Amino acid sequence: MKIKPLKFIASSLDDLRNFPDEARRAVGFELYAIQSGLEPSDWKPMQIVGAGVKEIRIRILGEWRIIYVAKHREAVYVLHAFQKKTRKTSRQDIDLARQRYKQIGG
Repeated sequence: MKIKPLKFIASSLDDLRNFPDEARRAVGFELYAIQSGLEPSDWKPMQIVGAGVKEIRIRILGEWRIIYVAKHREAVYVLHAFQKKTRKTSRQDIDLARQRYKQIGG
């Protein structure tokens, strides 16, 4: 089984590094599953960002989100990592993810 490399776009890796340790560890397991061709345990499609974009939901010491796209053969792209503070994903977070999606040629 081939593991796809992870590519973090813009500040997404630094943002992820700011998650609490337990949440960051959970994200690592989820991203490894995606790299291995599996689905994360808790996710939803994010068509509003772009085709094939999904959001991983982590509920440890708060609400944390990773927006990524795995449809490209060469890599899994992590577009955005953030803490979710309201029920609805903010327009700012969606716009940022959409902008980064365009950077990779979505």
